[in-house]
Amino acid sequence: MIALALASCTAQPPRTGGIVSTNPCADQLLLALAPPERIAAISHYSQETAATSIPLGVARRFRGTAGTAEEVIALKPDLVLASSLTPASTLRAYQKLGMKVLLLDSPTTIAASRDQIRTVAAALGTQAAGERLIAWIDAAVVAAAPKDTARPAALLFIAGDFANGGPTLLTEMLERAGFASPRADMSRSAPIEQIVRRPPALILAPDLGGRTAVLRRRVLARAGLPVVEAVFPRSLVNCGGPTIVPAMRRLAAIRASMAR
Repeated sequence: MIALALASCTAQPPRTGGIVSTNPCADQLLLALAPPERIAAISHYSQETAATSIPLGVARRFRGTAGTAEEVIALKPDLVLASSLTPASTLRAYQKLGMKVLLLDSPTTIAASRDQIRTVAAALGTQAAGERLIAWIDAAVVAAAPKDTARPAALLFIAGDFANGGPTLLTEMLERAGFASPRADMSRSAPIEQIVRRPPALILAPDLGGRTAVLRRRVLARAGLPVVEAVFPRSLVNCGGPTIVPAMRRLAAIRASMAR
C-alpha cells in the first residue's frame, strides 16, 4: 500500500499556474506580498545560505528553480517576476508563449524601492499588502535616525575587499542611520593601504573572521588606528524591499553602540 501511495504521488504532474520568481530580490518581494498558495516557485538562490535574503526555513518551503526558461515554462505560471538582467533569449521564449513577465531592476534608493513594491503589488493585485510593507519600511527608517548629530565615517564591505561606494541603496541606508557617506576617493575595491591612509571610524563586514578581515585588523592595530568593527550580514546587502527593515535596525544598533 505504501509503495502504491508513493507511486501515486510521483505520478502527479507538476503544479501549474501561480507566480514564479527567478532571482532572490524578486523572491523576497513575492513572499512578502503574495499568499503562499499563489507562489508556484522561487529561485534556488534563496535556498542557499550565501545568496538568500529570506530565512532559509521559509525559502525551503517552496519549490526552487534555476530560473531556466525550460523550468519556468513547464510550470505555466500566471506571472513571472524576473530580473532586468534576464537573458534576451529567455525573455524571447516567454514572449513567444505569451507569458506575462514583470522585469525588476535593483533599486538604488529607498524611494525607488517603494516604487518597486507598488509596481509588484499592483501586478499581484495585493496593493494593500504593498502599502503595509512600505509603512513598515518607512517606520524602520525613521526609527533608525540617530539621537546625535555626529556622522562617523563608515566603510561597508560586501565581500573580501570589495566595498560599497557611490550612490547605492546601502549608501542611503548608512546616511539615514547617521553615518557619513563612503568617501569619493575610496574605490570599490578598498585595499588595506587605502584604508590606512584615511581610516574610517567604522568598518562593517559580513565575516570578521575571514582572512582579509583578520589581515586588515592586524595592520590597523599595528598602525595604532582605532577602527571599530561590526558584523553586517551578507543577507542584508543583496536587496531592497523587505530587507531594508532588518538592515536599518542593524545599522541603528551599531550606531547607538558607538554613541555610548
